[in-house]
Amino acid sequence: MKLAMPMTLLGLTLLGLNSMSLAQDVAKNDFDFAIPNRALQRPETESTPIIFVSRGTNAKEWETLKDFANPVTEQVIDPVTKKMTTRKVVKIKMPLGLNTIPSVPPENPLTWERFELGKKLYFDTSLSSDNTVSCATCHDPSKGYSDASKTSTGIASKVGGMNAPTVLNSVYNRFQFWDGRAGSLEEQAQGPVQNPSEMFDGKGNAWHEAVKRIRSNPEYKGLFEKEFGTPATRDAIAKAIATYERLVLSGNSIQDRAELAARIRAIDEDSTNFTPKPEDYEKVLKEAFAKKDNYALDALQITDEKQIPEVAKSIDRGRILFLNKARCNSCHVGETYTDHTFHNLGVGVGKDGKLPADQLGRYGSQATGHKDHAMIGGFKTPPLRGLLASKPYMHDGSEKTLAEVIEFYDRGGNANEFLDPKMRDIEAEEAYMLAQKNGTKYEGPMPALFTSANTPIIPRKLNLTPAEKKDLEMFLRALEGEAPPAVLRKN
Repeated sequence: MKLAMPMTLLGLTLLGLNSMSLAQDVAKNDFDFAIPNRALQRPETESTPIIFVSRGTNAKEWETLKDFANPVTEQVIDPVTKKMTTRKVVKIKMPLGLNTIPSVPPENPLTWERFELGKKLYFDTSLSSDNTVSCATCHDPSKGYSDASKTSTGIASKVGGMNAPTVLNSVYNRFQFWDGRAGSLEEQAQGPVQNPSEMFDGKGNAWHEAVKRIRSNPEYKGLFEKEFGTPATRDAIAKAIATYERLVLSGNSIQDRAELAARIRAIDEDSTNFTPKPEDYEKVLKEAFAKKDNYALDALQITDEKQIPEVAKSIDRGRILFLNKARCNSCHVGETYTDHTFHNLGVGVGKDGKLPADQLGRYGSQATGHKDHAMIGGFKTPPLRGLLASKPYMHDGSEKTLAEVIEFYDRGGNANEFLDPKMRDIEAEEAYMLAQKNGTKYEGPMPALFTSANTPIIPRKLNLTPAEKKDLEMFLRALEGEAPPAVLRKN
């Protein structure tokens, strides 16, 4: 059956696009994108904008919002009648700890209708060739928006080579995918559908076939026309899914609560030192216990209120280690605890210290002519919120627990020629080379290997004690945010 063009020539004329060749070109690209028919779209005053409200930007309003998604109304001028009218708005109460308002591309405005459409698509298995895999298969809300597997399984039981990164707070990511090959959520949403290891059986054009399957569902027809003024297209599907993912936020962790408690205490004490103290952790933990906040308490393995004083001290010691001896904050910084860049930690390196060809990371995804040798084997620094729900860890899922991750860093990662400078003991390497040059005795840590230029690679060991490792893990557990609200889960 020949698919109807999304817009008549009259509609093109109204847009100033009166061209038969243009109409033919649009028809050819109908599955990828389509020029909108404005007459099909809902009026602007009937659209429901989504507005983010954070405590950091508007504490007064934030305090008044009761739920994650809060329907309200606002007065606006109707662009057609020029009269004042009332329309619905949804205000998102951003989780405590997330103060930066997420950016939204102007070509994909945030509306509740688009969110609902994106949510429906996110859980729809018909985006995969055999109708068995959806976005939620590998990014399950009940599993920290990951899949709790070392690497993900796609259609026909095909096993991929990467651990599914969490969608939690992905709206803040500067790059998507472990190698950063996508620069936006819209771009990221297009990847799995055409990946043979995930959702594509290799027959025909992956996206064109997916669009056909979506269009065959009569429920979608009106939804896409009202929201985009077109039938389902690759462009519209990607935008809708990205809209849903922009609302997948995680915060209000014990650490966030302690930071707020510390700020309130400091103001009461007429102090400018907002650094949390054990007493701040103890205060918020007791509040959590009183409210039976099992999600936060389970993350810290608290079953008895008597544990709280010692747990509070442990978290505080772990925070100090995180910022100092353990050197975690050299990469894990900001509200989501990531520097948004790429590092070679030696994950995936063989026992011989050599980097396999399939572990090039960011270097492999960079365009030819823009390859940065410093990015060889570099993978994206993951955010640290929602760690417990989204295990296992590292881009290959090789570390099963937080304790294993800490041991990995404690030994300095896995040595290889391209090990990131932040993982290396640069002073020891320089001392070794100087001793070799001068023929003097070298007494520091020995090189794990030598580069092709015969320079030493000495991983920086943290030398954490068993007690320090436990405290550091306790701090990481204190970063576990609240469970996703019901509005984000499948109906």
